Amino acid sequence: MESSNCEKDVDGADFFSVLPEGCVSEAVALTSPRDACRLSLVSSTFRSAAESDAAWERFLPRDYQDVMARSAPALPPRAFGSKKELYLYLCDHPLVIDGGTKSFSLEKCSGKKRFMVAAKDLSIVWGDTPRYWKWTSLVESRFNEVAELVSVCWLEIQGKIDTRMLSPDTVYAAYLVFKLTAGTYGFEYHPAEVSLGIRGVKSETRTVYLDRNGGRSRRFHIMPRRIGLFNRLRSNTAVPRENSAQYPKRRGDDWLEIELGEYVCKGGEDGELEMSVMEVKGGNWKSGLIVEGIEIRPKDGK
Repeated sequence: MESSNCEKDVDGADFFSVLPEGCVSEAVALTSPRDACRLSLVSSTFRSAAESDAAWERFLPRDYQDVMARSAPALPPRAFGSKKELYLYLCDHPLVIDGGTKSFSLEKCSGKKRFMVAAKDLSIVWGDTPRYWKWTSLVESRFNEVAELVSVCWLEIQGKIDTRMLSPDTVYAAYLVFKLTAGTYGFEYHPAEVSLGIRGVKSETRTVYLDRNGGRSRRFHIMPRRIGLFNRLRSNTAVPRENSAQYPKRRGDDWLEIELGEYVCKGGEDGELEMSVMEVKGGNWKSGLIVEGIEIRPKDGK
């Protein structure tokens, strides 16, 4: 009988009730936020450990307090009832930091850091010329201003972020986050060239379409008459739809995004991660692109 009871204690959840909660919390902290939520269903002991500040403090980035201090107004961690509550808030409510030039949030399943570089912090060719670009506010944007393309024949957008800001040992991807107005034109036929890589190191360039119907079959398209080097009245230079080209996807916040590339952050690297979007070869005039920013986040499943 004693042997049977002992086995029951060892095999059942009662075994864990005799362990110090700090020991169980330490074990839970070695898993992941997703696993911690699953373990909370095992027993009351695991539930208590999985809800503890000791465990969720480990899931938060080491520099989270410094990053939160850069928000305006500053959001102190003590404003939350628990570390888990703080963690979930940072997952669902991106903090605008660094004077409105970036946003910071966490990947819910892993706690890895994600950032968005605001349009105001991007280098946009002719971005300060009202004839070509205008700056406006949208209620659905996390930033005070977004960039709206009036009309250009040379589209060039570049951004950068310090790699030390990212989570180590993580595969990141960068995404242009944007919308297209009802009057958008000029993106249907020619793909844009995008790239992502460390400054000073040659990065791979690939083509994407910013229009979800991009790469359609050749046809004539009436373009607004413009005076200058790239004057066009009719454009019949459509390119075939390429199987290798990528197309925008709709996000949960109703913006569109297109992937620019991947980067493996190994940790301890000191450099600038550069991102670019260019469409300068077609020569046709383009309009109707609204840029919120470029988001850098952990690649799904990596």
